[in-house]
Amino acid sequence: MRKPAAPTKTAITTAAAAVPESAAATAATAERGASKARTRILETAAELFYQEGVRAVGVDLVVERSGVAKTSLYRHFATKDDLIVAFVEQEDAEYWRDWDQVAAKEKDDPEAELLAHLRWITRHIAGPKYRGCAFLNVATEFPAPAHPARAVATRNKIELHRRLSLLVKRMGVSKPGSLADQLVLLIDGAYVNGQLLGKKGPVHSLEAAGRALIAAAQRS
Repeated sequence: MRKPAAPTKTAITTAAAAVPESAAATAATAERGASKARTRILETAAELFYQEGVRAVGVDLVVERSGVAKTSLYRHFATKDDLIVAFVEQEDAEYWRDWDQVAAKEKDDPEAELLAHLRWITRHIAGPKYRGCAFLNVATEFPAPAHPARAVATRNKIELHRRLSLLVKRMGVSKPGSLADQLVLLIDGAYVNGQLLGKKGPVHSLEAAGRALIAAAQRS
């Protein structure tokens, strides 16, 4: 009987190479699956935390709504606090992404840029899904300064003041720090009032109030 032909050197090399390639493909698939699960968990938690409040939403509800196993949730977020921090970090990144998009359209005119920011904040507050400023909400729910989620919220407000300060300095007002303080108070006041009264409240006067502050600063 004729013996089967021995595998060639090329065939052996190809077969050997296929093993790690297959393992790498499996690992890549698993990584993509894990990334999708993390995204789904975070998106679900973000919507629930914002609409219903962080403390009112338990991990079991996030698991139920996301369709992800609880073990998977804890694989990505060891504690609920970790999930809360990820939510606030995501809100922070989205806030500055929106800010930068507005700023890019008025980059050569600081006053026009400032007024454009007030307009998009107005639109946000007047929107049907508005439930307050996510950062102020979190700060209210976690009063301890050391809480990591509150730290992210505080960082956002500090950055807001810094960006406003840079804008008003470019406008050439004599007391940019004072105007930046006033604008922060104006914006945060609009966020809080808007949570109560929404588009039926005074939010649509936000830009006019900002113009009045700018005019007063320019006269002084």
